[in-house]
Amino acid sequence: MPEVGWRKAQELSPGAWAADRNRTGSTRPGQPTRARSPSPPEGAAFRCLSRRAATPPGPSTPCQPRGHRCPRRDRDFILMADSKPLLSLDGDPMAAEALLQDVFGIVVDEVVRKGTSASEKVCEWKEPEELKQLLDLELRGEGESQQQILERCRAVIHYSVKTCHPRFFNQLFSGLDPHALAGRIITESLNTSQYTYEIAPVFVLMEEEVLRKLRALVGWSSGDGVFCPGGSISNMYAVNLARYQRYPDCKQRGLRALPPLALFTSKECHYSIKKGAAFLGLGTDSVRMVKADERGKMIPEDLERQISLAEAEGAVPFLVSATSGTTVLGAFDPLEAIADVCQRHGLWLHVDAAWGGSVLLSQTHRHLLNGIQRADSVAWNPHKLLSAGLQCSALLLRDTSNLLKRCHGSQASYLFQQDKFYDVALDTGDKVVQCGRRVDCLKLWLMWKAQGGQGLERRVDQAFALARYLVEELKKREGFELVMEPEFVNVCFWFVPPSLRGKKGSPDYSERLAKVAPVLKERMVRKGSMMIGYQPHGSCGNFFRMVVANPALTRADMDFLLNELERLGQDL
Repeated sequence: MPEVGWRKAQELSPGAWAADRNRTGSTRPGQPTRARSPSPPEGAAFRCLSRRAATPPGPSTPCQPRGHRCPRRDRDFILMADSKPLLSLDGDPMAAEALLQDVFGIVVDEVVRKGTSASEKVCEWKEPEELKQLLDLELRGEGESQQQILERCRAVIHYSVKTCHPRFFNQLFSGLDPHALAGRIITESLNTSQYTYEIAPVFVLMEEEVLRKLRALVGWSSGDGVFCPGGSISNMYAVNLARYQRYPDCKQRGLRALPPLALFTSKECHYSIKKGAAFLGLGTDSVRMVKADERGKMIPEDLERQISLAEAEGAVPFLVSATSGTTVLGAFDPLEAIADVCQRHGLWLHVDAAWGGSVLLSQTHRHLLNGIQRADSVAWNPHKLLSAGLQCSALLLRDTSNLLKRCHGSQASYLFQQDKFYDVALDTGDKVVQCGRRVDCLKLWLMWKAQGGQGLERRVDQAFALARYLVEELKKREGFELVMEPEFVNVCFWFVPPSLRGKKGSPDYSERLAKVAPVLKERMVRKGSMMIGYQPHGSCGNFFRMVVANPALTRADMDFLLNELERLGQDL
């Protein structure tokens, strides 16, 4: 700031100083009007705290004793605040808007248009060192031009995997719902935290309505819930709540208040159950793995046996985690029979329906989750089969005693004040372990508003129908072998290359077959034609797990999958 600007600032009161700045836009001739920081507090940076100086000290003025604020430093900060516009576009709304318009244009072109086109690649594979050079990841002292930043944005998208692509079959999520994407853009732009009605009034009310709808689909007329950062955390919450309900002293006294505990889940469960036990201090040894049948379903009789065994060893059973839609095989545990066991032993029943929960929307297929209404808690990820977009994971509770808040609440007085001018029950943030919590309900709400429950039901039914089409086509072709008949949209199969056909009885057949999927995976990724996950499972060597989840899929994509595997593996 020129010296005249400093003198003028001193002549005005802080309020008048701010008003004058807003009128003129700048004390520098020719400087365009732009937004300014709020005016400084009364007297700040304008006079020495010791009142020995009415004006800023000059370069030769000695500093005050230790602990005294030097007004020269205050002036330096004011000078910095009044310097030329930053390269980050702070204070230049027109430039910021232009940048965002350009970025949105790139997103629409590269992600929405090209990223969902079957004629484009799923990925542009590069080796790590080459990719580092192409992206120029180094962070430097000087900023870059807007054109360079736009090029960076386009490069980031170009070299990323297009999970919205109709031939991305790699994960339990895929596809792009435009309404859900619109919701994500809005919540990211608003950048609020879902912990108080004070700063997120729309989303506090919206979350409760969405959770109410999900609970109704489970079969509960009341209850509680919260959106969590992923199904793994939803599962961990359930374990923590079940432990707290049994031993509420553990919130204050920790593990000292607990006897040895035991929880039970199928050997087909998601790995987050063991991770959660470790994270919560229970230890992975507390997780008792219940046997599953040949289709991957928990065996209730073995659950009963494992509970008795744990009790005989001095452990206290407290929770059973059943799975509706296992990660690999897509199996649904028999919930009615498991609920009977839990009822007899007084155990909390949690259902990990992160993958399969959306089947509840389908009148045709919801029987797969019969008995889920008897659960105490349910994890459900609409970002998977419904394509709501990462992340969208709900933990649903049958409890109506405010268990979430009693278990996790800390009553922080600077956030959850009890003398607010509105109903403080709307401040739901104390229900969760997080403080800052992103808004995950809008994308699902907006998509539901657009599609309606009937539209989402058709989306689920279409996935089942395409999975069945793939199975029937796969059976018609030489060189394809099902691991098992699927009951969900996970289609697990081997591709048997020409060199192994007719040699199933040879001693090294299984070993050689297990090497096929990794080779084909590398070829398809390097080519960019599609992505399918593979894994071993039990005694079975590597096989493909095809996930039929993208709502944009058609029969042509199923045909392409089989044709492409034949092309990629014809020389094996």
